[in-house]
Amino acid sequence: MKLSVILITKNEALNIDACLASVSFANEWIVVDSGSTDSTVAIAQHQGAKVTTTSDWPGFGRQKNRALDLATGDWVLSIDADERVTPELATEIQQVMATASAATDLVDMPRRTSFCGQWIEHCGWSPDRVVRLFRRGSARFNENLVHESVQAVHGNVPILSLKNPLLHYSYPTPNHYWDKLKIYSEAWALQKQSEGKTVSIGRAMAASCVAFIRGYIIRFGFLDGALGFVVCQMQAQATFYKYFQLYFLNQSKK
Repeated sequence: MKLSVILITKNEALNIDACLASVSFANEWIVVDSGSTDSTVAIAQHQGAKVTTTSDWPGFGRQKNRALDLATGDWVLSIDADERVTPELATEIQQVMATASAATDLVDMPRRTSFCGQWIEHCGWSPDRVVRLFRRGSARFNENLVHESVQAVHGNVPILSLKNPLLHYSYPTPNHYWDKLKIYSEAWALQKQSEGKTVSIGRAMAASCVAFIRGYIIRFGFLDGALGFVVCQMQAQATFYKYFQLYFLNQSKK
């Protein structure tokens, strides 16, 4: 069975080398880059990846489908540049491809996320199971501008679950969190506006409070210590910001 790894990039020179090295067991690596101004493309090509560059940005879902359309493997593994496949997960993936029944099309895996050097085990960040491995032709990404996900082509199908985690080094510093927050919140607000959604400032405030309570108390964020509090507080601010972005877009439209 042939495995294609797909990923989308923009200015990921600090991540792409280690990311591709962690999936060196694959048969091909497809990178779709949206205008990097650093050495992302050169590093990916040096690692043996097939790199395609795009001049536009259609959103995360559609961009990942562009990468998927270039894959030729029997199986596809979707990974982000700030994620790493451990040797244990690599072995498990290879075993699944070799032994999976014909009825197995989608495979999910647990993901562990690091925040400022600490693994966050609660706060709603863990357990975090994501479908990233699937038979080519059995699934595609939805067309969400942000928070895209893998969707089975033929409706609901059984999902096989792996044991070993995918490692997510998304937020090495607080600035990384705020930088991503801006991108994701603006994309989320644009999508919701296109769907005709509206929101009030009161709704934004309430959603922010609920986000903190859910993460810190209901989802045991307090067990992650000081950084658990920080994560939940930042999630609350992120929630308010994305709702305010939607409010602002709607007011501007008026």
